[in-house]
Amino acid sequence: MTGIPYKTALIIGAGVGISASLARRLTEAGLKVALAARNAGKLAGLAAETGALAFAADATDPTAVAQLFDQVDAQLGEPDVVIYNASARAPGSVAEIDPEAVRRAIEISAFGGFLATQQAARRMIKHGRGAILLTGASASVKGFPLSAAFAMGKFALRGLAQSAARELGPKGIHVAHFVIDGGVRSATRIEPADRPDSMLSPDAVAQTYLDVLRQPRSAWSLEVELRPWVEKF
Repeated sequence: MTGIPYKTALIIGAGVGISASLARRLTEAGLKVALAARNAGKLAGLAAETGALAFAADATDPTAVAQLFDQVDAQLGEPDVVIYNASARAPGSVAEIDPEAVRRAIEISAFGGFLATQQAARRMIKHGRGAILLTGASASVKGFPLSAAFAMGKFALRGLAQSAARELGPKGIHVAHFVIDGGVRSATRIEPADRPDSMLSPDAVAQTYLDVLRQPRSAWSLEVELRPWVEKF
Protein backbone atom coordinates (compact mmCIF):
# COMPACT_ATOMS: atom_id res chain seq x y z
CA MET A 1 0.00 0.00 0.00
CA THR A 2 1.17 3.50 -0.80
CA GLY A 3 2.57 5.36 2.18
CA ILE A 4 1.15 8.60 3.54
CA PRO A 5 3.04 11.47 1.87
CA TYR A 6 2.96 13.69 4.96
CA LYS A 7 5.10 14.02 8.07
CA THR A 8 3.25 15.99 10.74
CA ALA A 9 -0.41 15.99 11.80
CA LEU A 10 -2.42 18.25 14.09
CA ILE A 11 -5.73 16.98 15.48
CA ILE A 12 -7.94 19.75 16.90
CA GLY A 13 -10.75 18.60 19.16
CA ALA A 14 -8.80 15.56 20.31
CA GLY A 15 -10.14 13.20 22.93
CA VAL A 16 -11.56 9.69 22.93
CA GLY A 17 -13.19 7.91 20.01
CA ILE A 18 -12.30 8.81 16.43
CA SER A 19 -9.60 11.35 17.33
CA ALA A 20 -7.82 8.91 19.65
CA SER A 21 -7.89 6.22 16.97
CA LEU A 22 -6.53 8.76 14.48
CA ALA A 23 -3.67 9.64 16.81
CA ARG A 24 -2.74 5.98 17.12
CA ARG A 25 -3.00 5.20 13.41
CA LEU A 26 -1.08 8.30 12.35
CA THR A 27 1.80 7.64 14.74
CA GLU A 28 1.88 4.01 13.62
CA ALA A 29 2.18 5.32 10.05
CA GLY A 30 5.25 7.32 11.06
CA LEU A 31 3.79 10.81 11.40
CA LYS A 32 4.58 13.17 14.25
CA VAL A 33 1.28 14.06 15.91
CA ALA A 34 0.05 17.06 17.87
CA LEU A 35 -3.19 16.95 19.84
CA ALA A 36 -5.21 20.00 20.82
CA ALA A 37 -8.19 20.40 23.14
CA ARG A 38 -9.59 23.04 25.44
CA ASN A 39 -8.37 20.93 28.37
CA ALA A 40 -4.97 19.49 27.49
CA GLY A 41 -4.89 17.54 30.74
CA LYS A 42 -7.42 15.05 29.41
CA LEU A 43 -4.98 14.19 26.62
CA ALA A 44 -2.17 13.06 28.92
CA GLY A 45 -2.91 9.35 28.60
CA LEU A 46 -3.24 9.41 24.82
CA ALA A 47 -0.13 11.55 24.48
CA ALA A 48 1.87 9.13 26.64
CA GLU A 49 0.58 6.16 24.65
CA THR A 50 1.31 7.60 21.22
CA GLY A 51 4.20 9.96 21.87
CA ALA A 52 2.09 12.85 20.60
CA LEU A 53 2.44 16.36 21.98
CA ALA A 54 -0.62 17.87 23.68
CA PHE A 55 -1.65 21.52 23.53
CA ALA A 56 -4.43 23.54 25.12
CA ALA A 57 -6.43 25.82 22.84
CA ASP A 58 -9.89 27.29 22.47
CA ALA A 59 -10.80 26.35 18.90
CA THR A 60 -13.19 29.30 18.62
CA ASP A 61 -10.65 31.99 19.52
CA PRO A 62 -8.70 33.31 16.50
CA THR A 63 -5.73 34.36 18.64
CA ALA A 64 -5.63 31.02 20.47
CA VAL A 65 -5.77 29.04 17.22
CA ALA A 66 -3.00 31.14 15.68
CA GLN A 67 -0.87 30.60 18.79
CA LEU A 68 -1.59 26.86 18.67
CA PHE A 69 -0.27 26.61 15.13
CA ASP A 70 2.79 28.67 16.06
CA GLN A 71 3.50 26.32 18.98
CA VAL A 72 3.14 23.24 16.78
CA ASP A 73 5.40 24.86 14.15
CA ALA A 74 8.08 25.44 16.79
CA GLN A 75 7.90 22.08 18.54
CA LEU A 76 6.96 19.64 15.79
CA GLY A 77 7.23 21.48 12.49
CA GLU A 78 4.49 22.95 10.33
CA PRO A 79 1.63 20.45 10.16
CA ASP A 80 0.96 19.16 6.68
CA VAL A 81 -2.14 17.29 7.89
CA VAL A 82 -4.75 19.18 9.92
CA ILE A 83 -7.83 17.38 11.21
CA TYR A 84 -10.71 19.33 12.73
CA ASN A 85 -12.74 17.08 14.99
CA ALA A 86 -14.34 19.54 17.43
CA SER A 87 -18.12 19.94 17.64
CA ALA A 88 -20.82 20.88 20.11
CA ARG A 89 -24.49 20.16 20.58
CA ALA A 90 -27.12 22.43 22.09
CA PRO A 91 -30.31 20.36 22.07
CA GLY A 92 -33.64 22.02 22.46
CA SER A 93 -36.73 23.37 20.79
CA VAL A 94 -36.15 26.23 18.36
CA ALA A 95 -38.83 28.13 20.26
CA GLU A 96 -37.15 27.79 23.63
CA ILE A 97 -33.42 27.18 23.30
CA ASP A 98 -31.00 29.80 24.65
CA PRO A 99 -29.61 31.76 21.67
CA GLU A 100 -26.21 31.99 23.34
CA ALA A 101 -26.03 28.19 23.56
CA VAL A 102 -26.77 28.04 19.85
CA ARG A 103 -24.12 30.65 19.09
CA ARG A 104 -21.52 28.71 21.07
CA ALA A 105 -22.39 25.40 19.40
CA ILE A 106 -22.04 26.93 15.94
CA GLU A 107 -18.76 28.58 16.90
CA ILE A 108 -17.29 25.25 17.97
CA SER A 109 -18.64 23.12 15.13
CA ALA A 110 -18.11 25.57 12.26
CA PHE A 111 -16.23 28.78 13.08
CA GLY A 112 -13.44 26.81 14.74
CA GLY A 113 -13.21 24.70 11.60
CA PHE A 114 -12.76 27.86 9.56
CA LEU A 115 -10.00 29.13 11.88
CA ALA A 116 -8.14 25.82 11.65
CA THR A 117 -8.55 25.69 7.87
CA GLN A 118 -7.30 29.26 7.51
CA GLN A 119 -4.16 28.67 9.57
CA ALA A 120 -3.50 25.38 7.78
CA ALA A 121 -3.96 26.96 4.35
CA ARG A 122 -1.55 29.80 5.13
CA ARG A 123 1.16 27.22 5.78
CA MET A 124 0.30 24.70 3.08
CA ILE A 125 -0.16 27.08 0.14
CA LYS A 126 3.50 28.12 0.20
CA HIS A 127 4.55 24.45 0.03
CA GLY A 128 1.97 23.45 -2.57
CA ARG A 129 0.86 20.42 -0.57
CA GLY A 130 -1.04 19.31 2.51
CA ALA A 131 -4.34 17.84 3.68
CA ILE A 132 -7.19 19.32 5.68
CA LEU A 133 -9.75 16.80 6.94
CA LEU A 134 -13.02 17.97 8.52
CA THR A 135 -15.21 15.67 10.60
CA GLY A 136 -18.92 15.93 9.89
CA ALA A 137 -21.94 13.95 11.04
CA SER A 138 -25.40 12.81 9.98
CA ALA A 139 -26.40 16.39 10.82
CA SER A 140 -24.16 17.62 7.98
CA VAL A 141 -26.79 16.49 5.49
CA LYS A 142 -30.04 16.13 7.44
CA GLY A 143 -31.41 18.10 10.37
CA PHE A 144 -33.18 16.31 13.21
CA PRO A 145 -35.84 17.62 15.62
CA LEU A 146 -34.53 19.47 18.68
CA SER A 147 -31.08 19.62 17.09
CA ALA A 148 -31.07 22.83 15.06
CA ALA A 149 -27.83 24.17 16.54
CA PHE A 150 -25.88 21.01 15.73
CA ALA A 151 -27.34 20.85 12.22
CA MET A 152 -26.48 24.51 11.53
CA GLY A 153 -22.91 24.00 12.70
CA LYS A 154 -22.37 20.82 10.71
CA PHE A 155 -24.06 22.17 7.57
CA ALA A 156 -21.74 25.18 7.77
CA LEU A 157 -18.66 22.98 8.21
CA ARG A 158 -19.67 21.00 5.13
CA GLY A 159 -20.05 24.22 3.16
CA LEU A 160 -16.59 25.29 4.30
CA ALA A 161 -15.17 21.95 3.15
CA GLN A 162 -16.76 22.22 -0.30
CA SER A 163 -15.58 25.79 -0.86
CA ALA A 164 -12.09 25.19 0.51
CA ALA A 165 -11.67 22.02 -1.56
CA ARG A 166 -12.38 23.93 -4.77
CA GLU A 167 -10.13 26.82 -3.82
CA LEU A 168 -7.22 24.88 -2.37
CA GLY A 169 -7.27 21.72 -4.49
CA PRO A 170 -5.62 23.46 -7.46
CA LYS A 171 -2.91 24.62 -5.04
CA GLY A 172 -2.08 21.02 -4.09
CA ILE A 173 -4.04 20.90 -0.83
CA HIS A 174 -6.44 18.01 -0.31
CA VAL A 175 -9.57 19.08 1.59
CA ALA A 176 -12.00 16.32 2.49
CA HIS A 177 -15.17 16.17 4.58
CA PHE A 178 -16.26 13.01 6.41
CA VAL A 179 -19.93 12.37 7.12
CA ILE A 180 -19.96 10.13 10.19
CA ASP A 181 -23.50 8.85 9.67
CA GLY A 182 -24.00 6.67 12.73
CA GLY A 183 -23.13 6.19 16.36
CA VAL A 184 -19.49 5.53 17.22
CA ARG A 185 -18.55 2.86 19.73
CA SER A 186 -16.77 3.91 22.90
CA ALA A 187 -16.25 2.77 26.48
CA THR A 188 -19.39 4.65 27.46
CA ARG A 189 -21.35 3.95 24.28
CA ILE A 190 -21.41 0.19 23.94
CA GLU A 191 -22.94 -1.57 20.98
CA PRO A 192 -26.09 -3.57 21.93
CA ALA A 193 -25.41 -7.29 22.02
CA ASP A 194 -28.52 -7.97 19.96
CA ARG A 195 -27.50 -5.48 17.25
CA PRO A 196 -23.98 -6.38 16.10
CA ASP A 197 -22.36 -3.90 13.70
CA SER A 198 -25.00 -1.29 14.50
CA MET A 199 -22.30 1.20 15.53
CA LEU A 200 -19.16 2.43 13.83
CA SER A 201 -15.76 1.28 15.01
CA PRO A 202 -13.54 4.32 15.68
CA ASP A 203 -10.53 2.38 14.44
CA ALA A 204 -12.31 1.59 11.17
CA VAL A 205 -13.28 5.25 10.74
CA ALA A 206 -9.69 6.33 11.40
CA GLN A 207 -8.47 3.83 8.81
CA THR A 208 -10.68 5.53 6.21
CA TYR A 209 -9.10 8.90 7.01
CA LEU A 210 -5.66 7.39 6.46
CA ASP A 211 -6.79 5.80 3.21
CA VAL A 212 -7.89 9.24 2.00
CA LEU A 213 -4.49 10.68 2.91
CA ARG A 214 -2.91 8.06 0.64
CA GLN A 215 -5.01 8.97 -2.41
CA PRO A 216 -3.19 10.22 -5.51
CA ARG A 217 -4.08 13.76 -6.51
CA SER A 218 -5.60 12.57 -9.78
CA ALA A 219 -8.46 10.95 -7.83
CA TRP A 220 -9.02 12.74 -4.54
CA SER A 221 -12.17 12.15 -2.51
CA LEU A 222 -13.71 15.44 -1.40
CA GLU A 223 -16.38 13.82 0.75
CA VAL A 224 -16.67 10.36 2.28
CA GLU A 225 -19.78 9.04 3.99
CA LEU A 226 -19.43 6.30 6.60
CA ARG A 227 -22.37 4.43 8.11
CA PRO A 228 -22.99 1.01 9.67
CA TRP A 229 -23.92 -1.47 6.96
CA VAL A 230 -27.05 -2.48 8.88
CA GLU A 231 -28.51 1.04 8.83
CA LYS A 232 -31.49 1.59 6.54
CA PHE A 233 -30.81 4.19 3.85
